[in-house]
Amino acid sequence: MIKLSNDLIEVHIKKKGAELSSIYNQHIAHEYIWQGDPSIWPWHAPNLFPIVGGLKHNRLFINGAQYELARHGFARHSNFQVIESSTTHAIFSLRYNNETLRAYPYRFEFQVIYHLENESLNCTYKTLNLDEQQIYFSVGGHPAFNVPFFPDERYDDYYLEFEKDEPLQRHHLSSEGYFNKKQSTMLLEGRKLRLNETLFNEDALVFKSLASRRVSIRSNNHPHALIISYPDFKSLGIWAKPGAPFVCVEPWLGYADDETGSSSIETKEGIVPLAPGHVFEASYSISIQ
Repeated sequence: MIKLSNDLIEVHIKKKGAELSSIYNQHIAHEYIWQGDPSIWPWHAPNLFPIVGGLKHNRLFINGAQYELARHGFARHSNFQVIESSTTHAIFSLRYNNETLRAYPYRFEFQVIYHLENESLNCTYKTLNLDEQQIYFSVGGHPAFNVPFFPDERYDDYYLEFEKDEPLQRHHLSSEGYFNKKQSTMLLEGRKLRLNETLFNEDALVFKSLASRRVSIRSNNHPHALIISYPDFKSLGIWAKPGAPFVCVEPWLGYADDETGSSSIETKEGIVPLAPGHVFEASYSISIQ
Protein backbone atom coordinates (compact mmCIF):
# COMPACT_ATOMS: atom_id res chain seq x y z
CA MET A 1 0.00 0.00 0.00
CA ILE A 2 1.28 3.45 -0.95
CA LYS A 3 0.24 6.52 1.05
CA LEU A 4 0.17 10.11 -0.19
CA SER A 5 -0.74 12.96 2.13
CA ASN A 6 -0.76 16.69 2.78
CA ASP A 7 -2.37 18.88 5.42
CA LEU A 8 -5.87 18.23 4.05
CA ILE A 9 -5.99 14.81 2.41
CA GLU A 10 -4.58 11.33 2.96
CA VAL A 11 -4.67 8.95 -0.02
CA HIS A 12 -4.09 5.17 -0.10
CA ILE A 13 -3.32 3.23 -3.28
CA LYS A 14 -3.00 -0.53 -3.62
CA LYS A 15 -0.23 -2.13 -5.67
CA LYS A 16 -2.75 -4.60 -7.05
CA GLY A 17 -4.37 -2.81 -9.94
CA ALA A 18 -2.74 0.48 -8.87
CA GLU A 19 -6.19 0.95 -7.35
CA LEU A 20 -7.07 4.04 -5.36
CA SER A 21 -8.64 2.79 -2.14
CA SER A 22 -8.99 5.88 0.05
CA ILE A 23 -9.31 9.65 -0.12
CA TYR A 24 -9.65 10.79 3.47
CA ASN A 25 -10.43 14.38 4.44
CA GLN A 26 -8.39 14.91 7.60
CA HIS A 27 -10.16 18.15 8.51
CA ILE A 28 -13.64 16.66 8.76
CA ALA A 29 -12.66 12.99 9.26
CA HIS A 30 -14.49 11.80 6.15
CA GLU A 31 -13.76 9.00 3.68
CA TYR A 32 -14.85 9.70 0.09
CA ILE A 33 -14.01 6.38 -1.58
CA TRP A 34 -16.34 3.37 -1.33
CA GLN A 35 -14.62 0.82 0.89
CA GLY A 36 -15.41 -2.23 -1.20
CA ASP A 37 -17.99 -4.17 0.83
CA PRO A 38 -17.70 -7.61 -0.86
CA SER A 39 -21.38 -8.36 -0.23
CA ILE A 40 -22.32 -5.38 -2.42
CA TRP A 41 -19.42 -4.48 -4.77
CA PRO A 42 -15.85 -5.43 -3.82
CA TRP A 43 -13.92 -2.69 -5.66
CA HIS A 44 -12.91 0.89 -4.82
CA ALA A 45 -11.71 2.55 -8.02
CA PRO A 46 -10.44 0.00 -10.55
CA ASN A 47 -8.36 1.10 -13.52
CA LEU A 48 -9.67 -0.23 -16.83
CA PHE A 49 -7.13 -1.39 -19.44
CA PRO A 50 -6.74 -2.56 -22.22
CA ILE A 51 -10.52 -2.62 -22.67
CA VAL A 52 -13.46 -0.80 -21.11
CA GLY A 53 -16.64 -2.78 -20.55
CA GLY A 54 -17.35 -6.28 -21.74
CA LEU A 55 -16.50 -8.20 -24.91
CA LYS A 56 -19.14 -10.45 -26.44
CA HIS A 57 -18.34 -13.95 -25.10
CA ASN A 58 -15.09 -12.40 -23.68
CA ARG A 59 -13.58 -12.68 -27.16
CA LEU A 60 -11.10 -10.18 -28.56
CA PHE A 61 -9.85 -10.45 -32.15
CA ILE A 62 -6.39 -9.10 -33.03
CA ASN A 63 -4.64 -9.63 -36.37
CA GLY A 64 -7.11 -12.37 -37.21
CA ALA A 65 -6.46 -14.36 -34.01
CA GLN A 66 -8.90 -14.83 -31.13
CA TYR A 67 -8.01 -14.01 -27.51
CA GLU A 68 -9.96 -14.23 -24.27
CA LEU A 69 -10.22 -11.12 -22.13
CA ALA A 70 -12.63 -10.54 -19.23
CA ARG A 71 -14.72 -7.41 -18.64
CA HIS A 72 -12.71 -4.19 -18.13
CA GLY A 73 -9.42 -5.93 -18.92
CA PHE A 74 -6.60 -7.35 -16.82
CA ALA A 75 -5.01 -4.23 -15.29
CA ARG A 76 -7.32 -4.21 -12.27
CA HIS A 77 -6.27 -7.79 -11.44
CA SER A 78 -2.53 -7.25 -12.05
CA ASN A 79 0.28 -6.46 -9.63
CA PHE A 80 1.94 -3.16 -10.53
CA GLN A 81 5.50 -2.12 -9.74
CA VAL A 82 6.01 1.17 -7.91
CA ILE A 83 8.72 2.94 -9.93
CA GLU A 84 8.53 6.30 -8.16
CA SER A 85 7.08 7.42 -4.85
CA SER A 86 7.12 10.49 -2.60
CA THR A 87 4.71 11.97 -0.05
CA THR A 88 2.55 13.49 -2.81
CA HIS A 89 3.43 11.56 -5.99
CA ALA A 90 3.54 7.92 -7.10
CA ILE A 91 4.01 6.10 -10.40
CA PHE A 92 2.76 2.52 -10.83
CA SER A 93 3.85 0.44 -13.83
CA LEU A 94 2.55 -2.68 -15.55
CA ARG A 95 4.70 -4.03 -18.40
CA TYR A 96 3.74 -6.75 -20.81
CA ASN A 97 4.62 -10.26 -19.67
CA ASN A 98 3.85 -13.85 -20.63
CA GLU A 99 0.45 -13.69 -18.95
CA THR A 100 -0.66 -10.45 -20.63
CA LEU A 101 0.60 -11.66 -24.02
CA ARG A 102 -1.74 -14.66 -23.85
CA ALA A 103 -4.74 -12.32 -23.63
CA TYR A 104 -3.45 -9.23 -25.47
CA PRO A 105 -0.50 -9.84 -27.82
CA TYR A 106 1.07 -6.39 -27.69
CA ARG A 107 4.24 -5.19 -25.97
CA PHE A 108 3.37 -2.19 -23.83
CA GLU A 109 3.92 -0.40 -20.55
CA PHE A 110 0.85 0.94 -18.77
CA GLN A 111 1.47 3.49 -16.02
CA VAL A 112 -0.95 4.95 -13.50
CA ILE A 113 0.40 8.18 -12.04
CA TYR A 114 -1.09 9.84 -8.95
CA HIS A 115 -0.26 13.37 -7.88
CA LEU A 116 -1.69 15.09 -4.80
CA GLU A 117 -1.75 18.88 -4.74
CA ASN A 118 -3.73 20.91 -2.20
CA GLU A 119 -7.35 19.69 -2.33
CA SER A 120 -6.97 17.68 -5.58
CA LEU A 121 -5.78 14.22 -6.58
CA ASN A 122 -4.79 13.86 -10.22
CA CYS A 123 -4.74 10.44 -11.93
CA THR A 124 -2.89 10.09 -15.24
CA TYR A 125 -2.96 7.02 -17.49
CA LYS A 126 0.19 6.70 -19.57
CA THR A 127 0.53 4.01 -22.24
CA LEU A 128 3.86 3.37 -23.96
CA ASN A 129 3.97 1.34 -27.17
CA LEU A 130 7.02 -0.94 -26.86
CA ASP A 131 6.01 -2.98 -29.90
CA GLU A 132 7.10 -2.81 -33.54
CA GLN A 133 3.49 -2.45 -34.69
CA GLN A 134 0.64 -0.10 -33.92
CA ILE A 135 -1.24 -1.16 -30.79
CA TYR A 136 -4.89 -0.59 -29.91
CA PHE A 137 -6.46 -0.18 -26.48
CA SER A 138 -9.14 1.43 -24.37
CA VAL A 139 -8.62 3.01 -20.96
CA GLY A 140 -10.78 4.42 -18.22
CA GLY A 141 -11.40 5.01 -14.55
CA HIS A 142 -14.11 3.52 -12.33
CA PRO A 143 -13.91 5.41 -9.01
CA ALA A 144 -16.77 4.83 -6.55
CA PHE A 145 -17.65 7.61 -4.12
CA ASN A 146 -19.53 7.26 -0.85
CA VAL A 147 -22.99 8.86 -1.02
CA PRO A 148 -24.29 10.31 1.18
CA PHE A 149 -21.26 12.05 2.66
CA PHE A 150 -22.73 12.31 6.16
CA PRO A 151 -24.84 9.86 8.22
CA ASP A 152 -27.82 12.19 8.72
CA GLU A 153 -28.41 12.45 4.94
CA ARG A 154 -30.22 10.38 2.34
CA TYR A 155 -29.06 9.16 -1.08
CA ASP A 156 -31.74 11.20 -2.81
CA ASP A 157 -30.48 14.39 -1.15
CA TYR A 158 -27.65 14.22 -3.70
CA TYR A 159 -27.28 15.12 -7.35
CA LEU A 160 -24.64 15.27 -10.06
CA GLU A 161 -24.02 18.75 -11.39
CA PHE A 162 -22.63 18.85 -14.93
CA GLU A 163 -20.37 21.57 -16.23
CA LYS A 164 -22.87 22.45 -18.99
CA ASP A 165 -26.64 22.35 -19.17
CA GLU A 166 -26.86 19.85 -22.02
CA PRO A 167 -29.20 17.01 -23.03
CA LEU A 168 -27.55 13.70 -22.17
CA GLN A 169 -27.76 11.10 -24.92
CA ARG A 170 -27.84 7.77 -23.12
CA HIS A 171 -26.76 4.55 -24.85
CA HIS A 172 -28.51 1.62 -23.20
CA LEU A 173 -26.99 -1.71 -22.20
CA SER A 174 -28.56 -5.14 -22.34
CA SER A 175 -28.94 -7.31 -19.26
CA GLU A 176 -25.58 -8.88 -20.23
CA GLY A 177 -23.81 -5.53 -20.37
CA TYR A 178 -23.64 -4.98 -24.16
CA PHE A 179 -25.05 -2.04 -26.11
CA ASN A 180 -28.46 -2.92 -27.54
CA LYS A 181 -28.76 0.04 -29.98
CA LYS A 182 -31.43 1.70 -27.79
CA GLN A 183 -30.88 5.38 -27.02
CA SER A 184 -32.75 7.94 -24.96
CA THR A 185 -32.30 11.56 -23.97
CA MET A 186 -32.02 12.55 -20.32
CA LEU A 187 -32.73 16.22 -19.62
CA LEU A 188 -30.89 17.96 -16.82
CA GLU A 189 -32.61 20.25 -14.34
CA GLY A 190 -30.39 23.32 -14.42
CA ARG A 191 -27.28 21.14 -14.99
CA LYS A 192 -28.43 18.69 -12.28
CA LEU A 193 -29.00 14.93 -12.52
CA ARG A 194 -30.66 13.86 -9.30
CA LEU A 195 -29.65 10.59 -7.66
CA ASN A 196 -32.18 8.05 -6.47
CA GLU A 197 -32.17 4.36 -5.66
CA THR A 198 -33.86 3.33 -8.93
CA LEU A 199 -31.69 5.39 -11.29
CA PHE A 200 -29.43 2.42 -12.12
CA ASN A 201 -32.05 -0.32 -12.29
CA GLU A 202 -31.21 -0.74 -16.00
CA ASP A 203 -27.43 -0.75 -15.48
CA ALA A 204 -25.03 2.13 -16.05
CA LEU A 205 -25.86 5.46 -17.64
CA VAL A 206 -23.44 5.65 -20.58
CA PHE A 207 -22.90 8.93 -22.41
CA LYS A 208 -20.58 8.44 -25.37
CA SER A 209 -20.22 12.12 -26.21
CA LEU A 210 -20.48 15.01 -23.76
CA ALA A 211 -19.72 18.71 -23.90
CA SER A 212 -19.18 18.71 -20.13
CA ARG A 213 -15.70 17.85 -18.89
CA ARG A 214 -16.54 18.23 -15.21
CA VAL A 215 -19.15 16.67 -12.90
CA SER A 216 -19.68 17.50 -9.22
CA ILE A 217 -21.30 15.34 -6.55
CA ARG A 218 -23.39 17.70 -4.42
CA SER A 219 -26.01 17.68 -1.68
CA ASN A 220 -29.13 19.77 -1.18
CA ASN A 221 -28.08 20.23 2.45
CA HIS A 222 -24.63 21.89 2.35
CA PRO A 223 -22.02 23.35 -0.05
CA HIS A 224 -19.49 20.53 0.45
CA ALA A 225 -18.81 18.70 -2.84
CA LEU A 226 -16.53 16.43 -4.84
CA ILE A 227 -15.56 17.58 -8.33
CA ILE A 228 -14.46 15.06 -10.96
CA SER A 229 -12.74 16.70 -13.94
CA TYR A 230 -11.89 14.67 -17.05
CA PRO A 231 -10.47 17.00 -19.74
CA ASP A 232 -8.98 14.17 -21.84
CA PHE A 233 -12.04 11.91 -21.90
CA LYS A 234 -15.04 12.41 -24.17
CA SER A 235 -17.24 9.71 -22.62
CA LEU A 236 -18.65 9.05 -19.19
CA GLY A 237 -20.23 6.13 -17.40
CA ILE A 238 -22.26 6.69 -14.23
CA TRP A 239 -23.23 3.67 -12.18
CA ALA A 240 -24.09 2.27 -8.79
CA LYS A 241 -25.40 -1.06 -7.70
CA PRO A 242 -29.09 -0.30 -7.12
CA GLY A 243 -29.70 0.59 -3.48
CA ALA A 244 -25.98 0.79 -2.61
CA PRO A 245 -24.63 3.96 -0.89
CA PHE A 246 -22.17 5.01 -3.57
CA VAL A 247 -21.99 6.39 -7.09
CA CYS A 248 -19.31 5.76 -9.72
CA VAL A 249 -18.31 8.59 -12.06
CA GLU A 250 -16.25 6.92 -14.78
CA PRO A 251 -14.23 8.76 -17.45
CA TRP A 252 -13.80 6.48 -20.46
CA LEU A 253 -12.01 6.18 -23.77
CA GLY A 254 -13.72 3.12 -25.21
CA TYR A 255 -16.82 1.05 -24.46
CA ALA A 256 -18.33 -2.39 -24.24
CA ASP A 257 -19.24 -4.32 -27.38
CA ASP A 258 -22.70 -4.07 -28.82
CA GLU A 259 -24.81 -7.22 -28.91
CA THR A 260 -23.37 -8.32 -32.25
CA GLY A 261 -19.79 -8.24 -30.91
CA SER A 262 -16.70 -6.74 -32.54
CA SER A 263 -14.89 -8.23 -35.52
CA SER A 264 -11.48 -6.93 -34.47
CA ILE A 265 -9.83 -4.55 -32.03
CA GLU A 266 -8.94 -2.19 -34.90
CA THR A 267 -12.63 -1.53 -35.64
CA LYS A 268 -13.88 -1.59 -32.05
CA GLU A 269 -15.77 1.60 -31.18
CA GLY A 270 -13.83 4.14 -29.13
CA ILE A 271 -10.51 2.33 -29.47
CA VAL A 272 -7.24 4.29 -29.14
CA PRO A 273 -4.48 3.58 -31.74
CA LEU A 274 -0.85 4.16 -30.75
CA ALA A 275 2.10 4.03 -33.14
CA PRO A 276 5.37 2.21 -32.32
CA GLY A 277 7.54 4.16 -29.91
CA HIS A 278 4.78 6.65 -29.11
CA VAL A 279 3.25 7.55 -25.73
CA PHE A 280 -0.38 8.28 -24.89
CA GLU A 281 -1.59 10.17 -21.80
CA ALA A 282 -5.03 10.98 -20.42
CA SER A 283 -5.83 12.41 -16.98
CA TYR A 284 -8.74 13.00 -14.63
CA SER A 285 -8.83 14.59 -11.20
CA ILE A 286 -10.85 14.43 -7.99
CA SER A 287 -11.09 17.65 -5.99
CA ILE A 288 -12.65 18.47 -2.61
CA GLN A 289 -14.72 21.59 -2.31
